[in-house]
Amino acid sequence: MKTIYLFRHGKSSWKDAQLSDFDRPLSKRGKQDVPFMGQLLLYMNVKPDLWVSSSAKRAWSTAKRVAAELKVGKENIIKMDRLYHAEPETLLQVIHGLSVTASSVILFGHNPGLTELATLLCDYEFTDIPTSGVVGIQFSKAANWADVNLHQGKMIFFESPKNNSSAPE
Repeated sequence: MKTIYLFRHGKSSWKDAQLSDFDRPLSKRGKQDVPFMGQLLLYMNVKPDLWVSSSAKRAWSTAKRVAAELKVGKENIIKMDRLYHAEPETLLQVIHGLSVTASSVILFGHNPGLTELATLLCDYEFTDIPTSGVVGIQFSKAANWADVNLHQGKMIFFESPKNNSSAPE
């Protein structure tokens, strides 16, 4: 059985109009929401075997902050350029190429690709995975990551700061 956690990066800052989209950092709210979501994952006993992140600044920062909450060193996070604004097909190719030894993976990325992929994987109509939102999807018939296919996953949770009353404003 394989489990994937699709985590959308935290809210990003638009303060510096000169920065490229790739280089935008987390906003103040993103810096508050991301650790909260990391603590929520810790409470839910989510312990991914493998950590993969888009190399965009806001996604990488999100991954590092969540890892800190789960007591995982940033050196354990794989940075991938191809996850930056990736289409669902590219995301699925990345998933298919993951190490067979990992039974669970957390993938930090961007919309609309993450929302579209989540919908395709588990046949739940996600309208939007909000910033700092995370979806857990389980594949009971997948022995390897290459066995993960569309419409075969089961959503095990969908959480975001907006869903949790104790989240920072």
